[in-house]
Amino acid sequence: MANLTQRAGKARPALAKRAPHDKGGFTLSGFYCSLLLLLAATLLATLVAVDVTLGGEPSGNGRSGNDKWLEPARSELMDASGALPFFPHRANTTGNLVLNVQDFDDARVCGACHVEIYRQWRTSMMSQAWDEPIYRALLKMASEATDGKVDNFCTGCHSPIGLTTGQITSQVNRSSVEDSARNHPMPGVDCESCHNISARTGLDNGAYVMSPRAHGKSTKFGPRKDAVSPYHDTVYSALHTRSDFCATCHNVTHPFSSVAVERTYDEWLESPYSLNDETCQDCHMPGFAGKAASMGPERERVASHWFSGANATVLGHLGQHEAAQRARDMLASAAEINFQALPADMLPGQYATVALKVANVGAGHKLPTGFPEGREIWIDFQVRDATGRELYRLGAVKDGKTEEDTRNFKVHLGDKDGNELDIEVWNATQILSDNRILPKGYIVREFSFQVPADAVGPLTLTAHLNYWPFSQKLVDYLLGKDQLQVEITRMTSVSQRVPLATNLTTATRGAR
Repeated sequence: MANLTQRAGKARPALAKRAPHDKGGFTLSGFYCSLLLLLAATLLATLVAVDVTLGGEPSGNGRSGNDKWLEPARSELMDASGALPFFPHRANTTGNLVLNVQDFDDARVCGACHVEIYRQWRTSMMSQAWDEPIYRALLKMASEATDGKVDNFCTGCHSPIGLTTGQITSQVNRSSVEDSARNHPMPGVDCESCHNISARTGLDNGAYVMSPRAHGKSTKFGPRKDAVSPYHDTVYSALHTRSDFCATCHNVTHPFSSVAVERTYDEWLESPYSLNDETCQDCHMPGFAGKAASMGPERERVASHWFSGANATVLGHLGQHEAAQRARDMLASAAEINFQALPADMLPGQYATVALKVANVGAGHKLPTGFPEGREIWIDFQVRDATGRELYRLGAVKDGKTEEDTRNFKVHLGDKDGNELDIEVWNATQILSDNRILPKGYIVREFSFQVPADAVGPLTLTAHLNYWPFSQKLVDYLLGKDQLQVEITRMTSVSQRVPLATNLTTATRGAR
């Protein structure tokens, strides 16, 4: 409310300014000015009351209306001395102090009681957030390229405890996974990382408040009002039931250029899912019947902790094959692809045009979402004749990336000179293009090709909708050739036969 009060305060002199002929007595213009001041004060008091009613939790990041689409707002805390103890990351702690490592338990301690939840989490990408090899290779590059300026920023959502306990240094960020595991072990996004968050101060860049000993002893915040533990205090947190909990790390704004690097939460917020009260947790933490803790009661719905996403590549590489299959299943449920008005037949020697509709039917955010340098969905379109001969293809992978002119869905970041960035996101100052598919939205893409004169009918038209979390070329550059094989996950496919016409007079112009 501070900036709202300031804005209202700045407006008051203009409203209160007297007309040149106003000598201080009653005038009609003076009456209207007083009335406007009264209305403004009443509105301000109402807004303050609403903010208090909501418990003081910010509903945004300090800006209103559509301003966030013009330029993602930087935290207003950035100008307050000591308000960002882990700058440029937005994490806070109680009293803005660096926390003690002893304030946090190892996740295995939690697993002693929360057996099933721990088992699920241990196979997830959250569990591997700090030790994941692609992230660590990029982190090393970012740290070196910026002289450590982004060290805290990059790490605060991959090891919140590592950040808030003051363990993050350039040396740690630039070390290998093996070296840091041996000499500087830190958890990824573990039980303590999420269940010690007591509040948020914004909607991006890790704007969480970590409070591990909020009541003077071990305290855990969670979604249940009736939870009781003999080991730690339990506090009900409405924040943990809502999507804005996820926003703190799944909205990423460049800390220095303010470009919107990732906006998964905002994509959901502007979607039909948000309007229908379907949360991030509904899809990524679906419930199961059972016990949250071994000594707790049987419950109809316990939030699962698989945190299924789309990264089958890294999960498979880490040996989490069941989790990798869950990622494939989630991708398969996210999209549909269909031909649009196929011609009834095609004529050898002539050009044909085919349209394909790709729809986002199952993701509550854009397809794809997240890490912009890597996430890509594309159509691999192929035409074969009755002999099996390939007549046309667009969407093949060549030299470790999708070939030129592939019909893909991706966001492209650029530097200050308008050059596209493949890796160096720390240099991003603008979004060059974004053709990803909105939730419940669709995009139609066309393919034109010439049917060879000697083609043998019927023709088989096939379109595969593919996904990878990053290209093979990018992975080879980061880790070295043959260190990690990127999986191309086939989300869905469509295939149809089209007969060949014998000549122009018999060729039909109808559509299927």
